[in-house]
Amino acid sequence: MSTPPAPLPVFPPGFLWGASASAFQTEGAADSEGKGPSGWDAFAARGRIKDGSDAARGTGFHERYREDVALLAGLGADAFRFSVSWPRVVPGGSGPVNARGLDFYDRLVDELCAHGITCAPTLYHWDTPLPLDEAGGWLRRETALRFAEYVSVVAQRLADRVPMWMTVNEPAEVTLLGYALGEHAPGRQLLFDALPAAHHQLLAHGLAVQALRAAGAERVGLAVSHSPVWTAGNSDEDRFAAELYDTITNRLFADPLLTGAYPDENFAALMPGPVADDLTVIAQPLDFYGVNYYHPMLVGAPASDALDGFAGVGMPEELPFGLREIDTAERTDFGWPVVPDGLRELLGSLRDRYGDRLPPVVITENGCSYDGLDDRRRIAFLDSHLRSLHRAMGEGADVRGYFTWSLTDNIEWAEGASQRFGLVHIDYDTLRRTPKASYAWYRDVITAQKREAGA
Repeated sequence: MSTPPAPLPVFPPGFLWGASASAFQTEGAADSEGKGPSGWDAFAARGRIKDGSDAARGTGFHERYREDVALLAGLGADAFRFSVSWPRVVPGGSGPVNARGLDFYDRLVDELCAHGITCAPTLYHWDTPLPLDEAGGWLRRETALRFAEYVSVVAQRLADRVPMWMTVNEPAEVTLLGYALGEHAPGRQLLFDALPAAHHQLLAHGLAVQALRAAGAERVGLAVSHSPVWTAGNSDEDRFAAELYDTITNRLFADPLLTGAYPDENFAALMPGPVADDLTVIAQPLDFYGVNYYHPMLVGAPASDALDGFAGVGMPEELPFGLREIDTAERTDFGWPVVPDGLRELLGSLRDRYGDRLPPVVITENGCSYDGLDDRRRIAFLDSHLRSLHRAMGEGADVRGYFTWSLTDNIEWAEGASQRFGLVHIDYDTLRRTPKASYAWYRDVITAQKREAGA
């Protein structure tokens, strides 16, 4: 038996400890209580879930949310990051509100509050209402306007009990995987013509911040995926490729949010609409900046040794960069490299790049896919990343909380049930929940941290 990790260094008093989930990946009840279909429901119906998992069933969270809230309480978690399903609340994307859909989130919020758990909903975690998706989705400005209307409806119902809001989750992944490469819903393969989807998600975020503030929301942010980008070689071509990849996946989203400008005028010229006016909306002041971190990316010029794909995502040959495999001793079951110090590097680069324009950071996702109930490798992963986070904070990173991905196993988008990210195991035949060794470890971490911090 492996030796348990040594106690973690102590995080500051008031540091927020949480876990995460999303609606499409967990809720199920895809056709119940007036919920409309999402673009991901249609994507799954086309057979695009690789292992054939029943995404319409999910983990049964819609029916079993009290059981999962009890698991959160058993962890001692301060907060739960869940998402609100847009098509459950506004089935058509615009128009009539589904009162029964809102009622579900009302019950969930009450249950969390009853256990003293902070509600931290994300208002868009990839499940675009199907009518909007079929009309062009995030390629159309209309989708951003309709999103703001939906956000206003949710905020007016829940803002009295929800102190922490996230507008959108990982707009880079929606743009790249959904609109550029076609590996995620809606399955478009537009390459660089997908850029309007990035702009309209950013605009939707800005409009949503305005709607949340108008409803009295206390703390508003979003969740943005970030990875350090390493250059694979020493040639000018390698450096150009890595810089372009860093711009597309990191700066294209962070720069407008934090500086009110795109990385350069060439990108701004590719965006639709009154870009200068939109940027003033996009760069609304934020109370926190959510960072989702999993691993760095090694990037160079297109070459014969470039990866054909990464974790199931194919890379077209015509792209002006190529991904390389990072040489690490440890990989997750998803094939992702385990690089804990990448989190420290990332936080330092964000601090250096944006300075006082960067709000306090919350790690809104960090986790790994490993099978088995005795998941010691997940414990080692989380332990090492928390140590890296603590080092980053000692070097000046202002980080206020950490949400692990995820509370339970879930439908991992196009991978289905094949990748298990949860602290709690889901039996997809019975939907039985079984806490893993990592659940007990994280519970003990939270208990020790609160005791040592004097909470």
